Amino acid sequence: MILRPYSSLCLSLAPVLGALAERDTPTYELRVNRNVTTGICDHARIRTGQHHRLLDRPHAPEVVTTRKHAFTEDGNAVELISVFAHDERLLRCELGLLCPTDLDDVNGGLFGAQTLFSTSSDSRAEVPTFDVQLISGAGPSDNRVDLTFSSDGYVLEEKEQFFDDVRFLVEAIAGNQTFYTVAPLLNFWAAYTPSKESGVGSHGKPLDTPFGLYRPGTELRSLLWSKPDVARAACDSLGTKCDYPIFVGNDRLYGGMNGEFVTITPSLVNGPLVLRHELGHNLIDTGEEYDGGDPETYWGVNSAPTVEQPLSWAHWLTSPPADGSRTRVERVVMPLQDYAWTMLNTTCAWSTTFVSAGSYARHLVRSSLSGLPHSSAMSVLIDGVDVGWEAKEDLGLDRWHYDIYRDIALSGGPHEITFKLNDASLEGHAQLCSVEILEYGFPDEFNATAGFYGAFPTFDGSNKTHLRPTNEDCLMRITNEPEFCSVCIEGLWMSLLSRVDPIDRMDASCAFDETTGKWTRTLALELVDLTKSGSYALEWQKDGNTVPAWADQSTVEMAGDEEGGFEVFVRFLTEEIRLDPNGYTRSNATFIVDSPCSA
Repeated sequence: MILRPYSSLCLSLAPVLGALAERDTPTYELRVNRNVTTGICDHARIRTGQHHRLLDRPHAPEVVTTRKHAFTEDGNAVELISVFAHDERLLRCELGLLCPTDLDDVNGGLFGAQTLFSTSSDSRAEVPTFDVQLISGAGPSDNRVDLTFSSDGYVLEEKEQFFDDVRFLVEAIAGNQTFYTVAPLLNFWAAYTPSKESGVGSHGKPLDTPFGLYRPGTELRSLLWSKPDVARAACDSLGTKCDYPIFVGNDRLYGGMNGEFVTITPSLVNGPLVLRHELGHNLIDTGEEYDGGDPETYWGVNSAPTVEQPLSWAHWLTSPPADGSRTRVERVVMPLQDYAWTMLNTTCAWSTTFVSAGSYARHLVRSSLSGLPHSSAMSVLIDGVDVGWEAKEDLGLDRWHYDIYRDIALSGGPHEITFKLNDASLEGHAQLCSVEILEYGFPDEFNATAGFYGAFPTFDGSNKTHLRPTNEDCLMRITNEPEFCSVCIEGLWMSLLSRVDPIDRMDASCAFDETTGKWTRTLALELVDLTKSGSYALEWQKDGNTVPAWADQSTVEMAGDEEGGFEVFVRFLTEEIRLDPNGYTRSNATFIVDSPCSA
């Protein structure tokens, strides 16, 4: 049999119309930074953005709004608001409601272009020149979520080092864990621009670099940005290649931050750990799960204030409560939480006291330390008893989070915990970042089983209780963990699929069989390859009637003279999604065939 193909470019011979045209309709995004305390907006801009699938649903809203909480580089709590619409005028109305008097139109309100609003009149930033390379992913940017790593503190001679650092980070978070199952929805880019100085700033002073990344002190903690206007302009200059900007500071030790941007260092030990945690905040609707944070940081799909209202993760509960009853809150208490940020010395050990109720079965000593490369360098004691702290191997002077679990009860009353530096040569490096004591109830009061989903207390900096889904199963609580819990993974899917359609493209073609003298028409879908984590179910209909023979086929054939309306309904199935209220796992396409194939 000899077939002569006629591609979808020859649709005039066999007209076929598709239902993916909404991607060709421009989507505009309004981004607003609004101070939580004052309610004042300090920045807003309207840009051409990637489509938001909720806008194209039946009975869709005219605008879609998302909100996240974060902190600015100067420590102010802000609300990051994104509003999506097909009509830019609607976004200007939304801006007027969100920021009635705060902002001036910097570029004269040009429709269809980047429109910047600011509290000052000189907010135009010079855009760096980039050398952009695709690190991973091959999908079209208009139907992928694009994560772009930009260089800071890499001089010209370190250009290749930057690209190597980004490859290391991407492989670590998406190669076989964390973002592995959703990686087909992502593109990872590296954008190099040279710096005049190498490294990152410290003591609150940035170096001469494009984005001015710096540490506020010497501690291995936050990595802040000092040029947010440049960072925004840089991302916007890359168009569809920059949905989420990540700025890589050229430093080999722990550091990072989330918020309007993600900052990170390529630390071999901590870089991937910090990156996946900070991306968890920016990519997913998730707040913190660790103890001791500001109250504003506990929000999202993985947080609840109480069990008095239904938990957002109720569909993941291991033991759902009986009708009319509430989920049990696991019994745990935090008698000590101290972000000490203190340098250790051999002259005077650091110590503090805490009080135990004496009614708990076991306890955990949780600490964060840096500058301690070997186990003999320091001792940790409770009431004078060494609790057996051991340094992480091959850590060097980098920071690490340590857990010492003790399956014994603390007696009621006061106790003392001591961090004693034994190696004087480490003075000036050894630092206690934080320490925490947690006491757990008996096994029938606190379920510590891995994989158990319930209601676990998290304690903020004022010791107020918030709830999370698991004990220690999620990297949003335990930074050292490589995986999200199921609640956060589901949230990740929902976030990404709100922007990425499972159908990449649709195609129709005709082929002529010179042996039989007959035409064959082919209708085809190209689906995003999500087979690493699930499967697709497809249902084809012709003129409203199901065609059973075509079930679960992405490519179908028919006689060349067959006409009608053909619609295919696609559903992505995975164990990682149990609840899809907006139908993001579903899509459909329509082919209208109103004339036969012909030469």
